[in-house]
Amino acid sequence: MAALCRGVLRLTLLPRCHILQGLSREYSAGTSYQYILVQRKGQNENVGFIQLNRPKALNALCDGLMTEINEALDSFERDPQVGAIVITGSEKAFAAGADIKEMQNRTFQECYGGSFLSHWNRVSTAKKPVIAAVNGYALGGGCELAMMCDIIYAGEKAQFGQPEILLGTIPGAGGTQRLTKAVGKSLAMEMVLTGDRISAQEAKQAGLVSKVYPVDKVVEEAINCGEKIARNSKLIVAMAKEAVNGAFELSLSEGNRLEKRLFHSTFATDDRKEGMTAFVEKRKADFTDQ
Repeated sequence: MAALCRGVLRLTLLPRCHILQGLSREYSAGTSYQYILVQRKGQNENVGFIQLNRPKALNALCDGLMTEINEALDSFERDPQVGAIVITGSEKAFAAGADIKEMQNRTFQECYGGSFLSHWNRVSTAKKPVIAAVNGYALGGGCELAMMCDIIYAGEKAQFGQPEILLGTIPGAGGTQRLTKAVGKSLAMEMVLTGDRISAQEAKQAGLVSKVYPVDKVVEEAINCGEKIARNSKLIVAMAKEAVNGAFELSLSEGNRLEKRLFHSTFATDDRKEGMTAFVEKRKADFTDQ
Protein backbone atom coordinates (compact mmCIF):
# COMPACT_ATOMS: atom_id res chain seq x y z
CA MET A 1 0.00 0.00 0.00
CA ALA A 2 2.83 2.38 0.84
CA ALA A 3 4.33 1.85 -2.60
CA LEU A 4 0.94 2.55 -4.17
CA CYS A 5 0.55 5.75 -2.21
CA ARG A 6 4.00 6.96 -3.24
CA GLY A 7 3.20 6.11 -6.87
CA VAL A 8 -0.06 8.03 -6.82
CA LEU A 9 1.54 11.02 -5.13
CA ARG A 10 4.26 11.12 -7.78
CA LEU A 11 1.57 11.17 -10.45
CA THR A 12 -0.58 13.86 -8.85
CA LEU A 13 2.12 16.24 -7.63
CA LEU A 14 2.93 17.60 -11.07
CA PRO A 15 4.35 20.82 -12.54
CA ARG A 16 2.32 23.89 -13.38
CA CYS A 17 0.77 24.52 -16.76
CA HIS A 18 3.32 27.11 -17.75
CA ILE A 19 6.07 24.51 -18.18
CA LEU A 20 4.71 23.65 -21.62
CA GLN A 21 5.35 26.45 -24.08
CA GLY A 22 4.89 26.74 -27.81
CA LEU A 23 2.99 23.48 -28.37
CA SER A 24 -0.21 24.47 -30.14
CA ARG A 25 -2.37 23.39 -33.02
CA GLU A 26 -4.86 25.56 -34.89
CA TYR A 27 -8.42 24.46 -35.41
CA SER A 28 -10.29 25.51 -38.55
CA ALA A 29 -11.53 28.71 -36.91
CA GLY A 30 -7.93 29.77 -36.34
CA THR A 31 -7.96 29.47 -32.56
CA SER A 32 -4.51 28.70 -31.14
CA TYR A 33 -4.17 26.37 -28.15
CA GLN A 34 -1.23 25.91 -25.83
CA TYR A 35 -2.16 22.80 -23.89
CA ILE A 36 -4.28 20.75 -26.30
CA LEU A 37 -4.24 19.63 -29.94
CA VAL A 38 -7.51 20.18 -31.80
CA GLN A 39 -8.61 19.01 -35.23
CA ARG A 40 -11.31 17.10 -37.08
CA LYS A 41 -10.96 13.36 -37.68
CA GLY A 42 -12.70 10.66 -39.68
CA GLN A 43 -13.13 10.04 -43.40
CA ASN A 44 -15.64 12.87 -43.62
CA GLU A 45 -13.91 15.01 -40.96
CA ASN A 46 -17.08 14.86 -38.90
CA VAL A 47 -15.50 13.86 -35.58
CA GLY A 48 -14.06 16.58 -33.38
CA PHE A 49 -10.76 15.54 -31.82
CA ILE A 50 -9.22 16.99 -28.64
CA GLN A 51 -5.89 15.65 -27.41
CA LEU A 52 -4.47 16.73 -24.08
CA ASN A 53 -0.89 17.80 -24.72
CA ARG A 54 1.14 18.29 -21.54
CA PRO A 55 3.50 15.32 -21.96
CA LYS A 56 6.01 16.40 -19.33
CA ALA A 57 3.24 16.68 -16.76
CA LEU A 58 1.41 13.46 -17.74
CA ASN A 59 -1.42 15.69 -18.97
CA ALA A 60 -2.16 17.07 -15.51
CA LEU A 61 -5.29 19.20 -15.61
CA CYS A 62 -4.71 22.84 -14.86
CA ASP A 63 -7.14 25.72 -15.19
CA GLY A 64 -5.69 26.83 -18.52
CA LEU A 65 -6.00 23.38 -20.03
CA MET A 66 -9.62 23.01 -18.91
CA THR A 67 -10.43 26.45 -20.28
CA GLU A 68 -9.00 25.41 -23.64
CA ILE A 69 -11.04 22.19 -23.64
CA ASN A 70 -14.15 24.29 -23.04
CA GLU A 71 -13.24 26.60 -25.92
CA ALA A 72 -12.64 23.65 -28.26
CA LEU A 73 -15.95 22.09 -27.23
CA ASP A 74 -17.74 25.35 -27.95
CA SER A 75 -16.17 25.42 -31.43
CA PHE A 76 -17.20 21.85 -32.17
CA GLU A 77 -20.71 22.45 -30.84
CA ARG A 78 -21.07 25.33 -33.33
CA ASP A 79 -19.61 23.34 -36.22
CA PRO A 80 -22.49 21.78 -38.22
CA GLN A 81 -20.11 19.24 -39.78
CA VAL A 82 -19.14 17.69 -36.44
CA GLY A 83 -21.44 14.98 -35.11
CA ALA A 84 -19.36 13.60 -32.23
CA ILE A 85 -16.25 14.50 -30.25
CA VAL A 86 -13.33 12.38 -29.02
CA ILE A 87 -11.14 13.41 -26.08
CA THR A 88 -7.86 11.59 -25.49
CA GLY A 89 -4.41 12.00 -23.98
CA SER A 90 -1.23 10.07 -24.66
CA GLU A 91 -0.45 6.36 -24.48
CA LYS A 92 1.17 6.96 -21.09
CA ALA A 93 -1.52 9.11 -19.53
CA PHE A 94 -5.01 10.26 -20.37
CA ALA A 95 -4.61 12.64 -17.44
CA ALA A 96 -2.75 11.70 -14.27
CA GLY A 97 -4.68 14.11 -12.07
CA ALA A 98 -5.33 17.76 -11.43
CA ASP A 99 -2.38 20.13 -11.17
CA ILE A 100 -1.78 20.01 -7.41
CA LYS A 101 0.77 22.82 -7.34
CA GLU A 102 -1.84 25.10 -8.88
CA MET A 103 -4.28 24.49 -6.02
CA GLN A 104 -1.81 23.80 -3.19
CA ASN A 105 -2.03 27.27 -1.60
CA ARG A 106 -5.68 28.05 -2.26
CA THR A 107 -7.82 28.96 0.74
CA PHE A 108 -11.35 27.91 1.58
CA GLN A 109 -12.51 31.45 0.98
CA GLU A 110 -10.99 31.48 -2.52
CA CYS A 111 -12.45 28.10 -3.43
CA TYR A 112 -15.94 28.71 -2.07
CA GLY A 113 -16.20 32.36 -3.06
CA GLY A 114 -14.82 31.77 -6.53
CA SER A 115 -16.71 28.52 -7.18
CA PHE A 116 -13.41 26.73 -7.83
CA LEU A 117 -13.68 23.99 -10.52
CA SER A 118 -17.21 25.04 -11.49
CA HIS A 119 -16.24 25.48 -15.16
CA TRP A 120 -14.57 22.05 -15.28
CA ASN A 121 -18.01 20.51 -15.82
CA ARG A 122 -18.40 21.77 -19.41
CA VAL A 123 -17.76 18.37 -21.01
CA SER A 124 -20.82 16.90 -19.30
CA THR A 125 -23.10 19.61 -20.70
CA ALA A 126 -22.15 19.18 -24.37
CA LYS A 127 -25.14 18.41 -26.58
CA LYS A 128 -23.02 16.42 -29.01
CA PRO A 129 -21.82 13.00 -27.82
CA VAL A 130 -18.32 12.95 -26.31
CA ILE A 131 -16.18 9.81 -26.30
CA ALA A 132 -13.16 9.40 -24.03
CA ALA A 133 -10.30 7.32 -25.44
CA VAL A 134 -8.28 6.46 -22.33
CA ASN A 135 -4.76 5.10 -22.30
CA GLY A 136 -2.50 4.94 -19.28
CA TYR A 137 -3.37 6.86 -16.13
CA ALA A 138 -6.84 8.35 -15.61
CA LEU A 139 -6.50 9.41 -12.00
CA GLY A 140 -8.24 12.06 -9.93
CA GLY A 141 -9.35 14.83 -12.26
CA GLY A 142 -8.39 12.61 -15.20
CA CYS A 143 -10.84 9.94 -14.10
CA GLU A 144 -13.46 12.64 -13.52
CA LEU A 145 -12.88 14.09 -17.00
CA ALA A 146 -13.32 10.65 -18.57
CA MET A 147 -16.54 10.10 -16.61
CA MET A 148 -17.94 13.43 -17.85
CA CYS A 149 -17.85 11.93 -21.34
CA ASP A 150 -20.77 9.90 -22.68
CA ILE A 151 -18.78 6.82 -23.69
CA ILE A 152 -15.42 5.58 -22.40
CA TYR A 153 -13.14 3.33 -24.47
CA ALA A 154 -10.04 2.14 -22.63
CA GLY A 155 -6.68 0.84 -23.73
CA GLU A 156 -5.80 -2.48 -22.13
CA LYS A 157 -3.17 -0.85 -19.88
CA ALA A 158 -5.40 1.99 -18.66
CA GLN A 159 -5.78 2.60 -14.91
CA PHE A 160 -8.61 4.48 -13.23
CA GLY A 161 -8.61 5.91 -9.74
CA GLN A 162 -9.61 8.71 -7.36
CA PRO A 163 -6.53 9.14 -5.13
CA GLU A 164 -7.53 12.51 -3.60
CA ILE A 165 -7.87 10.93 -0.14
CA LEU A 166 -4.08 10.45 -0.13
CA LEU A 167 -3.66 14.22 -0.50
CA GLY A 168 -6.00 15.07 2.36
CA THR A 169 -8.98 16.01 0.21
CA ILE A 170 -11.80 14.43 -1.77
CA PRO A 171 -12.78 14.45 -5.46
CA GLY A 172 -14.17 17.84 -6.45
CA ALA A 173 -15.22 17.50 -10.09
CA GLY A 174 -17.88 14.83 -9.80
CA GLY A 175 -15.74 11.86 -8.83
CA THR A 176 -17.79 10.69 -5.85
CA GLN A 177 -21.04 11.10 -7.79
CA ARG A 178 -20.33 9.76 -11.28
CA LEU A 179 -18.15 6.90 -10.09
CA THR A 180 -20.85 5.69 -7.69
CA LYS A 181 -23.50 5.79 -10.43
CA ALA A 182 -21.18 3.92 -12.80
CA VAL A 183 -19.77 1.14 -10.61
CA GLY A 184 -22.01 1.04 -7.54
CA LYS A 185 -21.53 2.12 -3.94
CA SER A 186 -19.16 -0.59 -2.70
CA LEU A 187 -16.46 -0.29 -5.36
CA ALA A 188 -16.76 3.50 -5.53
CA MET A 189 -16.45 3.77 -1.75
CA GLU A 190 -13.41 1.50 -1.76
CA MET A 191 -11.69 3.50 -4.51
CA VAL A 192 -12.45 6.88 -2.95
CA LEU A 193 -11.51 5.89 0.61
CA THR A 194 -8.31 3.99 -0.23
CA GLY A 195 -7.08 5.74 -3.36
CA ASP A 196 -6.64 2.34 -5.01
CA ARG A 197 -6.78 2.11 -8.80
CA ILE A 198 -8.61 -0.37 -11.00
CA SER A 199 -7.44 -1.78 -14.32
CA ALA A 200 -9.15 -1.35 -17.68
CA GLN A 201 -10.51 -4.89 -17.42
CA GLU A 202 -11.88 -4.26 -13.93
CA ALA A 203 -13.38 -0.98 -15.13
CA LYS A 204 -15.17 -2.75 -17.95
CA GLN A 205 -16.46 -5.47 -15.66
CA ALA A 206 -17.75 -2.81 -13.27
CA GLY A 207 -19.49 -0.86 -16.04
CA LEU A 208 -17.23 2.18 -16.04
CA VAL A 209 -16.02 1.67 -19.63
CA SER A 210 -17.76 0.26 -22.71
CA LYS A 211 -14.90 -1.56 -24.39
CA VAL A 212 -11.21 -2.35 -23.95
CA TYR A 213 -8.82 -2.30 -26.91
CA PRO A 214 -5.08 -2.67 -27.50
CA VAL A 215 -3.21 0.49 -26.62
CA ASP A 216 -2.53 1.41 -30.24
CA LYS A 217 -6.14 0.85 -31.32
CA VAL A 218 -8.26 2.62 -28.73
CA VAL A 219 -8.13 6.10 -30.28
CA GLU A 220 -8.89 4.71 -33.73
CA GLU A 221 -11.84 2.77 -32.36
CA ALA A 222 -13.16 5.82 -30.53
CA ILE A 223 -13.02 7.80 -33.78
CA ASN A 224 -14.81 4.94 -35.56
CA CYS A 225 -17.54 5.09 -32.93
CA GLY A 226 -17.74 8.85 -33.39
CA GLU A 227 -18.16 8.37 -37.14
CA LYS A 228 -21.01 5.91 -36.61
CA ILE A 229 -22.77 8.42 -34.39
CA ALA A 230 -22.09 11.31 -36.78
CA ARG A 231 -23.85 9.45 -39.61
CA ASN A 232 -27.12 9.76 -37.72
CA SER A 233 -29.27 12.86 -37.36
CA LYS A 234 -27.49 15.29 -35.03
CA LEU A 235 -30.86 16.55 -33.84
CA ILE A 236 -32.14 13.10 -32.93
CA VAL A 237 -28.78 12.09 -31.41
CA ALA A 238 -29.03 15.07 -29.04
CA MET A 239 -32.54 13.97 -28.02
CA ALA A 240 -31.38 10.40 -27.42
CA LYS A 241 -28.46 11.63 -25.31
CA GLU A 242 -30.79 13.78 -23.23
CA ALA A 243 -33.08 10.82 -22.63
CA VAL A 244 -30.27 8.50 -21.49
CA ASN A 245 -28.81 11.19 -19.22
CA GLY A 246 -32.25 11.62 -17.70
CA ALA A 247 -32.06 8.06 -16.40
CA PHE A 248 -29.29 9.09 -14.00
CA GLU A 249 -31.11 12.06 -12.51
CA LEU A 250 -34.83 11.19 -12.59
CA SER A 251 -37.08 8.55 -11.10
CA LEU A 252 -38.21 5.77 -13.43
CA SER A 253 -41.65 7.30 -13.93
CA GLU A 254 -40.24 10.78 -14.55
CA GLY A 255 -37.58 9.35 -16.87
CA ASN A 256 -40.24 7.52 -18.86
CA ARG A 257 -42.23 10.73 -19.18
CA LEU A 258 -39.13 12.54 -20.47
CA GLU A 259 -38.49 9.72 -22.94
CA LYS A 260 -42.07 9.87 -24.24
CA ARG A 261 -41.91 13.65 -24.68
CA LEU A 262 -38.65 13.39 -26.61
CA PHE A 263 -39.96 10.43 -28.64
CA HIS A 264 -43.08 12.38 -29.58
CA SER A 265 -40.91 15.38 -30.44
CA THR A 266 -39.04 13.38 -33.08
CA PHE A 267 -42.29 13.29 -35.07
CA ALA A 268 -41.95 17.03 -35.61
CA THR A 269 -38.63 16.55 -37.43
CA ASP A 270 -37.82 15.95 -41.07
CA ASP A 271 -35.21 13.38 -40.05
CA ARG A 272 -37.75 11.12 -38.32
CA LYS A 273 -39.87 11.11 -41.48
CA GLU A 274 -36.81 10.50 -43.67
CA GLY A 275 -35.52 7.69 -41.46
CA MET A 276 -38.79 5.77 -41.46
CA THR A 277 -39.42 6.39 -45.16
CA ALA A 278 -35.92 5.16 -46.01
CA PHE A 279 -36.51 2.03 -43.95
CA VAL A 280 -39.79 1.26 -45.73
CA GLU A 281 -38.18 1.95 -49.12
CA LYS A 282 -35.16 -0.20 -48.17
CA ARG A 283 -32.60 2.53 -48.80
CA LYS A 284 -30.08 4.47 -46.74
CA ALA A 285 -31.50 7.49 -44.93
CA ASP A 286 -30.27 10.95 -45.93
CA PHE A 287 -30.52 12.99 -42.76
CA THR A 288 -30.43 16.79 -42.89
CA ASP A 289 -30.41 17.50 -39.14
CA GLN A 290 -33.81 19.14 -39.44
